[in-house]
Amino acid sequence: MANMCHPHTPYLVLSCIVFCWFISSVTSADFENETDRLALLSVKSYIRSDPYQILPSWNDSIHFCNWTGIICGLRRKRAVTLNLWSGAFSGSISPAVGNLSFLRELLLYNNSFTGNLPQEVGRLSRLRRLGISNNDLSGEIPSNISQCLNLVELDLSGNGFIGTIPNEFESLNKLQFLNLHSNNLTGEIPKFIGNFTNLTFISGLGNNFHGSIPNTLGRLSNLWFFGFAENNLSGTLPPSFFNLSSLTNIDLPDNQIGGNLPADIGQRFPGLVFLNLPINKFTGPIPDSLSNASNLEVLALNENSFTGSVPSFDWLTRLTWFAVNNNDLGFGKSDDLNFVSSLANCTRLTSLGFGANNLGGVLPKLVFNFTQLTELTIGRNLISGNIPSEIGQLVNVERLFLFSNQLSGTIPSSIGNLRNVGAMSLRGNLLSGFIPSSLGNLTLLSRLFLQYNRLEGTVPSSLSKCKGLQLLDLSRNNLSGSIPKEIFSLSSLTISLDLSDNQFVGSLPSEVGVLKNLVSFNISNNMMSGLIPSSLGSCTSLAVLSISRNTIQGEIPGTFNSLRGLEVLDLSHNSLTGNIPDYLGEFVFLESINLSFNSFEGKLPEEGAFQNISKVSIEGNAKLCGGLREFQLPKCSFEESSKNNKLPLSLIIIIPILCVIFILALILIFYLILKRRYSKKVSAGTSSDNEKLQLSYRILHEATNGFSLENLVGSGKFSSVYKAILYQKNGPEVVAVKVLKLEVRGAEKSFIAECEALRSIRHRNLVKIITACSALDYQGNAFKALVYPYMINGSLEDWLHNYPLVGPENESSRCLNFLERLNILIDVACALNYIHQHCGSPMVHCDIKPSNVLLDADMVAHLGDFGLARLLQQATHVSSTSHASSLGIKGTIGYAAPEYGMGSKTSPSGDIYSFGILILELFTCKRPTNDIFSNNLNLHDFVKMAIPHQVMEITDPALFQSKQEENMTKDTHDCKTHVPIEDCLISVYRIGIACSVEIPRQRTAINNVIDQLKLVKETMTAA
Repeated sequence: MANMCHPHTPYLVLSCIVFCWFISSVTSADFENETDRLALLSVKSYIRSDPYQILPSWNDSIHFCNWTGIICGLRRKRAVTLNLWSGAFSGSISPAVGNLSFLRELLLYNNSFTGNLPQEVGRLSRLRRLGISNNDLSGEIPSNISQCLNLVELDLSGNGFIGTIPNEFESLNKLQFLNLHSNNLTGEIPKFIGNFTNLTFISGLGNNFHGSIPNTLGRLSNLWFFGFAENNLSGTLPPSFFNLSSLTNIDLPDNQIGGNLPADIGQRFPGLVFLNLPINKFTGPIPDSLSNASNLEVLALNENSFTGSVPSFDWLTRLTWFAVNNNDLGFGKSDDLNFVSSLANCTRLTSLGFGANNLGGVLPKLVFNFTQLTELTIGRNLISGNIPSEIGQLVNVERLFLFSNQLSGTIPSSIGNLRNVGAMSLRGNLLSGFIPSSLGNLTLLSRLFLQYNRLEGTVPSSLSKCKGLQLLDLSRNNLSGSIPKEIFSLSSLTISLDLSDNQFVGSLPSEVGVLKNLVSFNISNNMMSGLIPSSLGSCTSLAVLSISRNTIQGEIPGTFNSLRGLEVLDLSHNSLTGNIPDYLGEFVFLESINLSFNSFEGKLPEEGAFQNISKVSIEGNAKLCGGLREFQLPKCSFEESSKNNKLPLSLIIIIPILCVIFILALILIFYLILKRRYSKKVSAGTSSDNEKLQLSYRILHEATNGFSLENLVGSGKFSSVYKAILYQKNGPEVVAVKVLKLEVRGAEKSFIAECEALRSIRHRNLVKIITACSALDYQGNAFKALVYPYMINGSLEDWLHNYPLVGPENESSRCLNFLERLNILIDVACALNYIHQHCGSPMVHCDIKPSNVLLDADMVAHLGDFGLARLLQQATHVSSTSHASSLGIKGTIGYAAPEYGMGSKTSPSGDIYSFGILILELFTCKRPTNDIFSNNLNLHDFVKMAIPHQVMEITDPALFQSKQEENMTKDTHDCKTHVPIEDCLISVYRIGIACSVEIPRQRTAINNVIDQLKLVKETMTAA
């Protein structure tokens, strides 16, 4: 007790208390810091894509606050930001992220994370920003994110989330930014979103939302962006929606929303910049008040049911895009186009479209003052008058569509100034006079439609300067004279050349044989004479050939035997003579053959199309005989005479006996030769089980006939491929031998890469490697080769650009139809999905293109040529990485992803880009390196600009030749007709566009691509 009374005792007690508090604080802080450190290390352990290179400082030698992508608070040194934005990561998100209890920002944008978003994110009560857009996450959105009550930004876009927006999200009333676009979400837009009074941005583009827009949205007084494009929203825009005066961007295309727009919409949205409402069901007039929205830049109201006059837009000086196509606007009167003068100050316009309406009046010259226009679409109206010479001022226009109007007068020569135009249609007007020779200046022109006019005179030979011209239609005019030979020098003509229903004279020049890739050729209903040139047989891509209603003479040339892809052949109403060739009965794709009203004679063939009376027309040929009974032709006289010309009985007996003896002798000789070769082969191996694995240079040399040109089936930078026959225990086997060009730098590394890639993968859509050979040739030089099964139907490149294929197996070559092309895409996509995610060692192919897609006897596609492939796991090993980089190749120009050109690493998204280009090429039959793709135009943009209105014009016309698809196509130029094949084409093109976008993280995941392609197939087959 005496000690307690000591004068220093109170100070000692206080010191003990302070000391204990200090020790407790230090211990608590250390514990909390350790929690964050362990959580971050767990996040790191879930990352599969080279985390050590991208996050070099994530190790225990320094405090985690100094790790890349981590920001800590100043006072407690706890992690408050985890930012792995655009880090090229894959793997999944660790549940331990929920232990970062002080986290305010979790930013994982633009990566390749897969799996579900962990429920543990809901523990982050301090979280303000959650950004995980452009990944490959799936599953439902975790409902307990609703516990993050401080969230102001939630970005889940560009993933594969399913299900509905959780009802629990009603508690997130601090949200300012909500982005859900490009997922697979369903359900309705929740009414509780109207309680998010701080919301400024909401987007649900590209989901499956349905129902109407809730009236509660009218409470969002701070909202400036509202976008739910490409969903299934219906009903009308609620009245309260038009109270959102803060809105600047309204993006609702491709839904089923109807009703009228309010008359005072321009006053209600004074700051409106973007009004995008196409492909809906809006009705009524276009409000005059839109002119008051002086900040408007994009006004797209096309493909609705708007009526009445197009109002004036005097104050819209910032407008760059104006589209009211495909409505019911106008009355066919002279003042319908008065609105054009109100656009006079819109000097920034790049796209102007008011086609497919009821607009009358004379075409105003003012239209051609918009010199920045790249697209002008005013077709399918009642517009009259001349085409002004001022049209030559549109020097930037790339697509010019004035078709199906009442335009008259001549085509002005100034049209030759439009040197950037790629597609031009003036068809279906009242144009007269000569075709101006200045059209030859349009060197980028690929499609020219001038049919259904009153044009006269000769065809200018200057058109031969349009070296990229793929389609030329001058039919149904009054053109005369001979067809210039120079036109037939345009080897670029691949889609169609239609000169029918004119007054052309003279004979068809032999230069027509230059058009080897032309699919449709029509010169019917002219005054052509002379013989059919034998060179026409060189046009082996022809599916449609019509030379009817002329005065052409002579016989059908024997070279027609090469036209095995013909589906329609019309030679009627001419003066043709001779026999009808039997080989026409071997043309398996012939759906219609018209030989009527000629002077054919002899026996009618009885095979192929001639077995179906509905496919063949032969009336007006009095000297024909035989054929099926249904044709009601007389019996051929030589059949009767043959009965009276019998051989003597002795010869009838002796000749067959001698033939049998001769055949048996040949069989015996052939058997002895095979046995000798087989014995040599067995002796060269060490065991019967391994004979394929020990192929020598000598065996491959013999199997390819000394690597002869006759057996060469393809050649690339690093290798040549030969067809070969190997004699095994089970008999001869046809294989493909890929011989490396070892003198080319990189060839040996390509050989090693392909062996490594194909060593352990097995999939029905991948080319299987049989064996490899590494030896010395007869000169002592190194020799390396790979042996694969032989693909009898060649490559996709052959079918698209080189058909008919060469070789006895492909005598009946033809075009690929829609379903065959779709099945090929599904096969290739399945192969990519396997090598990216499901094989033992995931890899990137790096060279997806048509020549590397091979087709077997059943037209099943197999992905081949893994010489540039890279195993994904190599990125974590220095040796593998150095090997891959030393190879120095990441694909083929036109197909390689754009990020590869900037030094980015190979990734699955690079393959998806190449696959997207493959999709677009497969259906347009246009290589990405085509000459028309210049001045920043590429295949991706070319297709994107054509959707949805010109989709049929950019598509390979071979798709529309078969009866099945022809019946589903109706009027290919009627933008209002939605028929199965057109809808399916649009869907396929959109898949290709989504795969080939420039930003890697925005590309569609390959598993989603497969689902979408299969859905298109189901739609197509159901139709």
